[in-house]
Amino acid sequence: MSTRFRFVTLGLVVGLIVINYIDRSAVSYAVEPLEQAFGITTAQYGIISSVFSIGYMVAAFVSGPLVDRFGTRRVLLAAIALFSVTTALIPVAGSFAGLLVIRLLLGIGESPAFPAATRTVSRWLPIRERGVALALCGGVAVSGSLLISGPLLTWLTDLVGWRGMFWTLALIGVVWALFAVVLLRDLPEESSRVNDAERALIAQGQESDSASGRSSVRWRPLLTNRNLWVVAGGYFAWGFMFWGFMYWLPSFLSNAYGLSVEEAGAFSIAPWACGIVGSLVGGYLVDRVYRRSPRIRTRFAVMGVALLLAGCSLIPLAIAPTLTVALISISLGVGFGFITGGIWWVASIDAAPDQPGSAAGFADAAFASSGIVAPSVMGFIVAGTGSFTSGFVVMAGLAVAGALLMLLVPREPALAATPANAPAGERA
Repeated sequence: MSTRFRFVTLGLVVGLIVINYIDRSAVSYAVEPLEQAFGITTAQYGIISSVFSIGYMVAAFVSGPLVDRFGTRRVLLAAIALFSVTTALIPVAGSFAGLLVIRLLLGIGESPAFPAATRTVSRWLPIRERGVALALCGGVAVSGSLLISGPLLTWLTDLVGWRGMFWTLALIGVVWALFAVVLLRDLPEESSRVNDAERALIAQGQESDSASGRSSVRWRPLLTNRNLWVVAGGYFAWGFMFWGFMYWLPSFLSNAYGLSVEEAGAFSIAPWACGIVGSLVGGYLVDRVYRRSPRIRTRFAVMGVALLLAGCSLIPLAIAPTLTVALISISLGVGFGFITGGIWWVASIDAAPDQPGSAAGFADAAFASSGIVAPSVMGFIVAGTGSFTSGFVVMAGLAVAGALLMLLVPREPALAATPANAPAGERA
């Protein structure tokens, strides 16, 4: 009988992503204490949010090759040590400049998560299990962490204060590292908890051109990969909406409708709950559609339609909606957007199966670049106009542009058919 330790490995990666996103969103629930403690303005808060993504973008582009070269275990243990320390330092940053440096380092520390998740899934799971697995990593873990972060972080703030909140999050990272030291391995054959039957099941479900071991990055085929550039462009479009809401949703609800921080945190649950549903739908849908039509472009079609619906869902935000209408509009936009949550990583593996970590790092860098732009653009819009409306218009426009890119530009690779070592219809 086959063991099922691959799902324990997947669970570790999903847990890391949850910790990542709670850590990076924590600052949005400490805006007022940070402004009072360090004398920062609303526009400076937007810059602080953006500088996280500068570190994340640069390091994501590098961390993919590092993961392919040195394996997930070593890279992730070093990464979680860095971002746990920097999370603990936020309450003692002392100034705007100190926060900039700490948030930059936090972005660097959190950047290897998705390249590592993509490589782990590509090496630990057969093709037919990847759609849902990457939906768990790229969608459910992200939206789920943001779903619980509002109630969790406001509860921690009430319990131990805003400084204690950051220190508690740092401790959680240390606990994850202890589990990873014992359980996490780069490849199934390196783990004594995987039996021969499970190793055989995993090996039979790999692409014929995927390398099982560690390898050096080959830049030319990566940088000239048309489909990978399409993934990056679409991911930027979705990322602008995602980062904009992640950093500014509590402030929008507070400023536009007079909600307290606790009330804003409670109302923020609905969009991220819709994100979980969208992620699960996306993982199931992309697997099912691909089995019926085993072409790479089917994945792009699913993502394109989802982005189009996400952009259209935000239209009511441009006409001064009530709180109920605003929440429905945002929840639909986030839910449709998260349908793409795990498919970006499946599409990255499709584009470069021999360099999954590097391909994921390339896509993640594009996503992070939107995280540089979105918080600052939203911050300057709010500071300049006193309203979020123009920011929502930009979100919707980029989502529609990303949808057109997904639907019109991808190219079907010559060898996109089912690999020789997998039965027809099992690729996912």
